[in-house]
Amino acid sequence: MVCDDSAVIRAAIARVLESDPEIRVVARAANGREALEEARRTAIDVVVLDIEMPVLDGLATLPLLLREHPALKVVMASTLTKRGADVTLRALSLGAADFVAKPSAAAALGEDSFRRELLLKVKALAAPRRTGRTATPACRPPSSRSPRLLAVGSSTGGPHALFTLARGLGARLAVPVVVTQHMPPSFTSILAAHIARAGALPCTEAEDGAPLRPGHITVAPGGWHLIVERGPAGLRVRLSDDPPVNFCRPSADPMLESAAEACDGRVLVAILTGMGQDGLAGTRRIVDAGGTAVAQDEATSVVWGMPGAVARAGLCHAVLPLQEIAPKLLHLLTDLPT
Repeated sequence: MVCDDSAVIRAAIARVLESDPEIRVVARAANGREALEEARRTAIDVVVLDIEMPVLDGLATLPLLLREHPALKVVMASTLTKRGADVTLRALSLGAADFVAKPSAAAALGEDSFRRELLLKVKALAAPRRTGRTATPACRPPSSRSPRLLAVGSSTGGPHALFTLARGLGARLAVPVVVTQHMPPSFTSILAAHIARAGALPCTEAEDGAPLRPGHITVAPGGWHLIVERGPAGLRVRLSDDPPVNFCRPSADPMLESAAEACDGRVLVAILTGMGQDGLAGTRRIVDAGGTAVAQDEATSVVWGMPGAVARAGLCHAVLPLQEIAPKLLHLLTDLPT
């Protein structure tokens, strides 16, 4: 279902979706009230939901949709503004599966970048998922060396997972934390603020040359790869505008690969829900260098792409439900010998 108060935008998004033979638009709505009515009489897998609408806006509609249809996947259509980013992050915390950055002009909805992003996300979210614990290859033992860094990669469904992780990590951590979440530039500073509010650890968007401090979460800025370097005073950030990796900038792989080198492999990796396989190459580099990896399981992932890739490759010490990841990380951070 496509829900947008503009008939032109509704038609343009529907055309993009139906350009793929595997997708069928079964309903359209001009506001949240109409969307609720359509969802009651039509079988729907995914909703593309606008945020700003009359009668009932997207933020008010979202929890009502999910209350009546818990299995529904909702993609928020967001403008690339600071307010749009803040509202979108609130929607993700309320249960939206993902978002797409809606161009300001209707004509731009047909551009390749928007078309590719929308189709990939809708198809990934509509794919059948198993609900039980997923059978994975035998897990590796943890590294025998204590980590110097906790590195986290996530994408689709990642903000909610990151909020849960931040709450579970508590208020004291002996190592720095770096996070790459696939998001555009105007969103990552807002994401960092939401992560800080969700948990007890400080969290900020990365700045070039900034030190990585124990007990502090640093988020890769949209449009830049976060590179971990070892400087005279310890670990620090370098921001890189090198080309996208796995179609992403920021990408988890450059962060993880650089962390493996800067920390001599003493890195603990957590790969959370996300589409694609970004993080696979970097996790392999860390594990080969003596680090340890943990992945989110399929049952609690919005999309089991990124964590599934590292799990199937046999790189993980553990594949766990989201709520069990923070306790496992804390155990690995505190119980390994130095």
